[in-house]
Amino acid sequence: MSRATPATAALEKAGVAFTVIEYDYDPGAGQTGNHAAASIGEDPARVFKTLMVMVDARPACVVVPVAATLSMKKVAAAFGGKSAEMMPPPTAERSTGFRVGGISPFGQRRRVPTALAQDALAQPYVVINGGKRGYLVRLSPADAVAATDAITADLLA
Repeated sequence: MSRATPATAALEKAGVAFTVIEYDYDPGAGQTGNHAAASIGEDPARVFKTLMVMVDARPACVVVPVAATLSMKKVAAAFGGKSAEMMPPPTAERSTGFRVGGISPFGQRRRVPTALAQDALAQPYVVINGGKRGYLVRLSPADAVAATDAITADLLA
């Protein structure tokens, strides 16, 4: 496989099996995760978005189904914090090395604590951003957890 992004390079280095899925990214599509799921003909329950958050002023990464709503209270609790908020997009881009719309939990510039929605474990595979807009990777939920050293938790509202 080619090392198309830092995310796929990190997956290869970790020995994780994955498949690349590309689609035409539309920045005007509104909810880009739902657009991605529709573009590749995949059940939105299997397509996950990567969100960067601040928990008690410390960066963290959460990976949740694209159609789901995040509960900041549950995010804070998952990381043992008191409060959580979305990381501003410019900060997320600097922290991860990826552009918004192409942020992946794999191969980030700075490794941060990561949580994967426990819903992922019920799926035979998950589809997560592969490090650039319009570029996804399909892999097992267990491999996603292993590659990011993630915890799994109830993160949804």
